[in-house]
Amino acid sequence: MIYIERVYGAPPPDGGARFLVDRLWPRGVKRETLQLTAWAKEAAPSDALRRWSHHDPTKWEEFRRRYFAELDATPEVWQPLLEAARQADVVLLYGARDTEHNNALALKEYVEARLAEGQ
Repeated sequence: MIYIERVYGAPPPDGGARFLVDRLWPRGVKRETLQLTAWAKEAAPSDALRRWSHHDPTKWEEFRRRYFAELDATPEVWQPLLEAARQADVVLLYGARDTEHNNALALKEYVEARLAEGQ
């Protein structure tokens, strides 16, 4: 299973691989607090896409389309997440305030689709 979790939430439960999937380190969060397996910043949207979307919910569908195109072009950045998800639970951590429109949610959808395809 792939889960998403905001970095500013409650302390993490034990188990599963934990990946921070933001390009920028979240403000005020200490590295040891997150108990990361890895910081997968290259799997985050490009700076240009992040700035374009500016967390605007009205741009969500177009953001997803553009982000998925970026991911299609760089399989090496999401393959480690896919491999980890094949082995155990995975938690994608993000810092955005919006819990319904964020890159971790889109990345989860993308990786789950690859799992379902058997890639």
